[in-house]
Amino acid sequence: MMPLKCARCRPAGMTVILLAVVFLAVGSARAAHGWLEKGGSLLKTFGGVGQKTGLTVEEITAGLQDALRVGSERVVSRLGAVDGFNTDPAVHIPLPKKLETVKSALGKIGMADSLKDLELKLNRAAEAAVPKAKELFRQAIAEMTFDDAQAIYNGAEDAATRYFRDKMSPSLARDMYPVVKSSLSKVGAVQAYEGIMKKYRSIPLMPEVKADLNGYVVEKGMDGIFHYMAMEEAAIRRDPAKRTTELLKRVFGSK
Repeated sequence: MMPLKCARCRPAGMTVILLAVVFLAVGSARAAHGWLEKGGSLLKTFGGVGQKTGLTVEEITAGLQDALRVGSERVVSRLGAVDGFNTDPAVHIPLPKKLETVKSALGKIGMADSLKDLELKLNRAAEAAVPKAKELFRQAIAEMTFDDAQAIYNGAEDAATRYFRDKMSPSLARDMYPVVKSSLSKVGAVQAYEGIMKKYRSIPLMPEVKADLNGYVVEKGMDGIFHYMAMEEAAIRRDPAKRTTELLKRVFGSK
């Protein structure tokens, strides 16, 4: 019979391997426990809904994602069309406040119409840039976690909109900026602005005025997107007619 080897006689390499196995086992157990806790918490929150409707947590989460996809597509279609911004008083983009002095000065010499034309061009640039939001909405929805879904489902009527604003704003501003810049140039806004400022500077004793049209249109365009996203989200939660899929009806009909 082979004698049992004492721990003291065990090779150092074997000891390292055994310790690694122990740590991996403990780590896996802790990770599994964490997921169980998270899943259990989610099930407790959604439990009443699941018992009433037979929906699983996965289905509830999918319903939320479905709702947000439907709402975001409506918003992009609405604002990305001609006059989506321009003729809508809720999101129409006025001239930057910095140009009020210019507007007042030129109005006194009968040149206010040139500023109205510039204002139209700012809205046209926003309408051209809105479609850039579509893919970012899809990405934010795909990256939604159980915790995100839980907070949105049990949150205020604009909980999802606030999630999108936090998640998307930097990327959306970055993606919209070149489109706005290009559009302002194509529709003649840049040339119109330069012409307006040249006339304004020809008036004696006028203070210096500068406006960042690109950044301004991007900011106002994003405000318009999230304004209507909040309205779509509230409507889907409240209005059965806005729930365009069976899963949406089951999820939000159970609240």
